[in-house]
Amino acid sequence: MHFSLVSLLSLAGLAAQGSTHGLVKKPVTREPGQATEAACGKIMADFYRADNTSYPEALLRANPGGLKAPYDAKKCNLWLCKGYQFADNAANVQSYKAGQVIDLEVWIRIAHKGFANVSVVDTASNTVIGTPLISWPDNYAASTNPPANQTKFSITVPELGNKCTTAGACVIQWYWLGQGQTYESCIDFTVAAAAEHGHMHRMRG
Repeated sequence: MHFSLVSLLSLAGLAAQGSTHGLVKKPVTREPGQATEAACGKIMADFYRADNTSYPEALLRANPGGLKAPYDAKKCNLWLCKGYQFADNAANVQSYKAGQVIDLEVWIRIAHKGFANVSVVDTASNTVIGTPLISWPDNYAASTNPPANQTKFSITVPELGNKCTTAGACVIQWYWLGQGQTYESCIDFTVAAAAEHGHMHRMRG
């Protein structure tokens, strides 16, 4: 039997998916593209293209000599959305309103007992705004069949004042730390400014 290069690459991709761990399936999250490759280098981008559910610790272990140029540690920021860049997801920015309920769906391929949360994160400083929207302080993904409320659940968009009005300024980030392995998926979104909400409310009133 003869295989083309494309066939072999496809089989390699399927094999990689067989050893994957977890990610958010819905809503649309960031994925590695040209902007990620420009900031983080081809080695990093190809690593996640083969297995989009892997984690930074595995990437660094696979490259003990360090990631190669054009990798820029500050611009790439492996610990924010795994280094995935906003520009690669600019076409998928969600427009939400404060108080809106959002349904999330998570795929856990391999269980790693740990803790997890979903938070609004300021991408400029990589800090959580306010408190987590939902959290699991322990026993998250502790079994091969996690409880339904760990993989299909809802969050409520909080009041954010004048924050998160510009695309790329904030993400809703699913964060899971299981057995020393960091998993993150990031949803790009915007919300209308607080003053705009107030004006619209007065107009309706």
